[in-house]
Amino acid sequence: MPLVPDPSAPVRLLDPAEPEYRHGLELFLAGTDEKALTHPFLSDLAAALPRRRVFLDIGAGEGRTTRYVSRFFERTVVIEPSEDMRRAVLRACPDARVIGTPIGATHLDVRADLALCSHVLYYVPRPDWLSTTLRMLSWVAPGGELVLMLQNPGNDTMRMVRHFTGTHFDLADLEAELLRSGDDMVADTVMTTLRTRFRTDVPADALTVAEFLLNDPSLRRMEPRPTRGDLERYVVTRFTEPTGALSWSCSHDILRVRRAPAAR
Repeated sequence: MPLVPDPSAPVRLLDPAEPEYRHGLELFLAGTDEKALTHPFLSDLAAALPRRRVFLDIGAGEGRTTRYVSRFFERTVVIEPSEDMRRAVLRACPDARVIGTPIGATHLDVRADLALCSHVLYYVPRPDWLSTTLRMLSWVAPGGELVLMLQNPGNDTMRMVRHFTGTHFDLADLEAELLRSGDDMVADTVMTTLRTRFRTDVPADALTVAEFLLNDPSLRRMEPRPTRGDLERYVVTRFTEPTGALSWSCSHDILRVRRAPAAR
């Protein structure tokens, strides 16, 4: 029996302000070990910083990671254009200063010792990645770090996205651009990959999460969009375990960009 009532219907376009988007996000977070692995990584990184005055979270989403990392810092500043997500961040971090403008329209009067930009570059046009990253790095104090997170392009999730949309994201390409740029702000870069997975025992939940993950900006430009039946066949065929559970890799690339110390 199909998991969707109309397999010929196109994959849904999900609005972050709507319940369907939040439901997909919650199911993904409930089934992945992403937070269990990324939070200790960020904790160790924060502990190694020379100063922990300001934490800047750029595109904080629902605020769980913001809340976790903020406890290591004196102040927390959040940039989150989505009104719905801003409300979630303030519930998670009532003391945070929350700014509602997009990255390109934001002007900060503070410098962060740690700035985090997690899963935001999907929504930035690829030609603008370098300029956007350098803009974010300008908000980092000398000697501080900007941390960028995206899914690894070789994981199961990104192979699924490429299969249906043709979209390719790779932080390694951005790292190479940063090093070639010769910008004086860039002291050095470090790339790390965390091997995370998603797993659920409920096939319908797996399809909901797959549809959520497929909602990168390129999906909105596709005509016609892939059908929900096509997505169901892909997910069930490729990700079903012998136990009947569904599982796929969603490994994360983490690019650390350290801002050059102040000149003496």
